[in-house]
Amino acid sequence: MTKTVNIRCKNTGKTHKVPAGFNLEDVYEMLELNMPYGCTSAKVNNKVEGLHYMIFSDKDVEFLDVTSQSGMRTYTRSLFFVLVKAVEDLFPNVKIFIDTPVSKGYYCRLVGLEKTLTVDMIDALRNRMKEIIDANMQYHRRMAPTEEVIKLFRSRGMEDKALLLESYGKLYAPYYILDDSIDYFYGSLLVRTGQIKVFDIVPYYDGLLLRVPDPKNPTELQPFVEQKKMFSVVEEQHRWQSIMGVSTIGEINKGNRMGYANQMVIISEALQEKKISQLADRIAAIPEKRVILIAGPSSSGKTTFAKRLAVQLWACGKKPFSIELDNYFVDREFTPRDESGDYDFEHIDAMNIELLNDHIQKLLNGEEVELPKYNFQTGKSEKSGRKMKLKPENMLILEGIHALNPKLTAHVPASTKFHIYASALTTIMLDHHNYIPMSDNRLLRRIVRDYKYRGYSAEQTIRRWPSVRAGEEKWIFPFQEEADVMINTALLFELAALRPQAMALLEQVPEHSPEYSEAHRLRKFLDYLVPIPIEGLPPTSLLREFLGGSTFNY
Repeated sequence: MTKTVNIRCKNTGKTHKVPAGFNLEDVYEMLELNMPYGCTSAKVNNKVEGLHYMIFSDKDVEFLDVTSQSGMRTYTRSLFFVLVKAVEDLFPNVKIFIDTPVSKGYYCRLVGLEKTLTVDMIDALRNRMKEIIDANMQYHRRMAPTEEVIKLFRSRGMEDKALLLESYGKLYAPYYILDDSIDYFYGSLLVRTGQIKVFDIVPYYDGLLLRVPDPKNPTELQPFVEQKKMFSVVEEQHRWQSIMGVSTIGEINKGNRMGYANQMVIISEALQEKKISQLADRIAAIPEKRVILIAGPSSSGKTTFAKRLAVQLWACGKKPFSIELDNYFVDREFTPRDESGDYDFEHIDAMNIELLNDHIQKLLNGEEVELPKYNFQTGKSEKSGRKMKLKPENMLILEGIHALNPKLTAHVPASTKFHIYASALTTIMLDHHNYIPMSDNRLLRRIVRDYKYRGYSAEQTIRRWPSVRAGEEKWIFPFQEEADVMINTALLFELAALRPQAMALLEQVPEHSPEYSEAHRLRKFLDYLVPIPIEGLPPTSLLREFLGGSTFNY
């Protein structure tokens, strides 16, 4: 008699008996779910697994497609492997680096080409990718002793993966096979290449842009968004990585083990401080620029950046003052509401734009104003008793999510404003085919900070994160390319510095929690990092805003 196990399926809302030893793909077909965009992966007891995963005991299962973040990651990783194989097939001595997410796609560099990448070469790659997809090749997942997997990658000249796995810490390591190509990915892949339906590759600067489906409409590509300034920051980060001699987590771990951690910290901090100093020099050289507007997404470090910029402006002979935009909320009764009927404090119209513009104009004209104080308990704006008047050498610094939105300072002369976008733009990679999502860096920062200073658990922070990200997409990202300057607040070593505190908090998320899946994913990622002690961090470091020990007052 065939042994069966119970599957509690979230998609059907029922418990199903299935034969023990079925994999997730078998279960999906047995339940006849027929998800409109197909199935990419599934959550099994709140851990994301590939459809190859075999079931031998009772499980909770939720099947995922590309409209979910986890499902899209599975789809994208599988597409990466197809691109890697196409490059291997057409250009055997060339390496491809799947680099930073930009312009709603993934910037990729081909290293070792004998000539400049041409449109014809990209067309050939696209055609080869289509052939691989049409052949419906199977992705094979293998497990082997980690030291054997390391030897395998070294024998193929894939040193970046060997270095990463030397920090893995597990007895056995997985790897993937696609025809005659091998690769390593730190998450699940699809079962077959034929499951990839939508993609494209197009020329992008000196490389190419791998385009992926739009999660909101997976039958179409994500709409292209030009991000020249972001790309220039990415290129600058690559130059900094060359100075440091590190571009992957494996290289950082190697340097850490060899005793170079303190050197990495010192040089990274010096490069960032130099950038801030140069920016202050640029602003100070334009006398009419007296209103500095700084925007950035959650946990981008914009508050500490604003304070460090103010210090450098003082060193240039300027005397900046900060205006807290949180004190310019409208009275609660006038606050817009969201789709659920709740107050939407992130809406631009939650700000008293008229009062803010009036105060800035008067200050620029040399008049005195009394700044407001917002009472968050009563939801009313009150007088603060704090009066301000600017002298010719003074300037204003305003930092907040709407700082780049033209509506916020619509009546302030454009000639007086200087716009800065600050965010943690992670360009360090796990290895040459595994990028680190930029939002992961900020989420880890926020998890640590929320627990330390706001009393929130990692579970609570992860639960709020989707709504935070939705607000960023609506109110911050559309204006980022309008900035005069884009600043990267990420430090090359910072993920290793965040690891000890973040890991301890993520381990507290219970398995039954819906947030466990994300916590588990972040823990798996952090497992690759050799921790860097934070004692050597300067007290003015941007990371101190999250890890503690800053000399700045917040």
